[in-house]
Amino acid sequence: MDTSGSTYHLLLERISARTASVAVIGLGYVGLPLAIAVARAGFPAVGFDIEAQKVESLNGGQSYIEAVTSQALAEQVAGGRFRATADFAELAGCDIIIICVPTPLTRHREPDLSFVRNTASTIARHLRRGQLIVLESTTYPGTTDDVIRPILEETGLKSKVDFFLGFSPEREDPGNRNFEVATIPKVVAGDGPEAAHAVQAFYQSVVRTIVPVSSTATAEAVKLTENIFRSVNIALVNELKVVYGAMGIDIWEVIEAAKSKPFGYMPFYPGPGLGGHCVPIDPFYLTWKAREYELPTRFIELAAEINTAMPRHVVDVLAKALDRRCGKALSRSRVLIVGLAYKKNVPDIRESPSLRLIELIEEWGGKAEFHDPYVAEIPATREHMAIKGRRSVELSAEALEGFDAIVIATDHDAVDYQAIADNAPLIVDTRNVFGRLGLASDSVVKA
Repeated sequence: MDTSGSTYHLLLERISARTASVAVIGLGYVGLPLAIAVARAGFPAVGFDIEAQKVESLNGGQSYIEAVTSQALAEQVAGGRFRATADFAELAGCDIIIICVPTPLTRHREPDLSFVRNTASTIARHLRRGQLIVLESTTYPGTTDDVIRPILEETGLKSKVDFFLGFSPEREDPGNRNFEVATIPKVVAGDGPEAAHAVQAFYQSVVRTIVPVSSTATAEAVKLTENIFRSVNIALVNELKVVYGAMGIDIWEVIEAAKSKPFGYMPFYPGPGLGGHCVPIDPFYLTWKAREYELPTRFIELAAEINTAMPRHVVDVLAKALDRRCGKALSRSRVLIVGLAYKKNVPDIRESPSLRLIELIEEWGGKAEFHDPYVAEIPATREHMAIKGRRSVELSAEALEGFDAIVIATDHDAVDYQAIADNAPLIVDTRNVFGRLGLASDSVVKA
């Protein structure tokens, strides 16, 4: 079929009229906010997920993602603009299919594209002419062309001719109320001019600003660059934290002064390690791909090495502080981790360094517990199954006095730091929250 044929123009007409049916596969932190943004833009949106409990919850107007309130979800469900399903046969009736599935790493720090491949195979079973398929999952340059397209073309249908393929990297900042899907500029690309035009036409109907680039591989590289930039700069201040700390210099004071420069400097802040679904993972997608070209990625790998070492650095500081200040070994200590989520004011624990802190403390022989106002219980994770099911403890004066040390791993606003300052014998602060809030205490050690 020629790209000037009726199905291509029909797709564009449906996008223009906002009658194109849009499928979003994967209803997590990326997929659900996108699906609701699509529905709000006037398109009929169908969310696909393999978990029946999620589907039931969403169709009942109950959201499990902080970025989408239950009220906002219920409005779209009641208006008939959004519904969820686990029946992937319904993909055949959708004009646009957006893939928002996880792209984790294997235990050997290599890309795990099993979710992407399985989803592409599922789409292939229901693929028809005239559909637009867009990958949003973060991945290495070439995935759309080298992985998605061949799987879809095994059907006998061809990209650029029978169906249209694109890539548009997700951009999410959990907990940031200043931005939402519709207000974050969207990088878009297509496999060929027609696909590029269709991708642009669709996304500019959903978001305020689109940023077209020349190829899907370029768009994939954009997303990696954004997160590698953060990883490298966070690694830099983490390393400076250790070096300046040995010199008796407070890295937080240094950063506050440095950011007064109105040009040539952007502040990044140290912490107990990296968390989230992007920054700790995405750089490894590029380092893996670079090996195909026999090119080293020393800078990126060094940054990852530094950031990965931060939980161990925090525990080392904790052990020394317990010994020197309290005359007690970490192996005989009870430690409270404040903040299980990887980022303040969100319930997201993906790749959280707090999980590693708990494990390291207990490897030393200590006892680690946690308090988090957003996380009641540690869910099952691939890397930390041994601590699954542990529950957040109460943050009371009596409870605080029962711990030998408190480690501030995540600086949630909904934590009573004054109570911690008043009742904790030792506080290891990885976020400078006590300095920032002006809560002076002889018990505080920065790490």
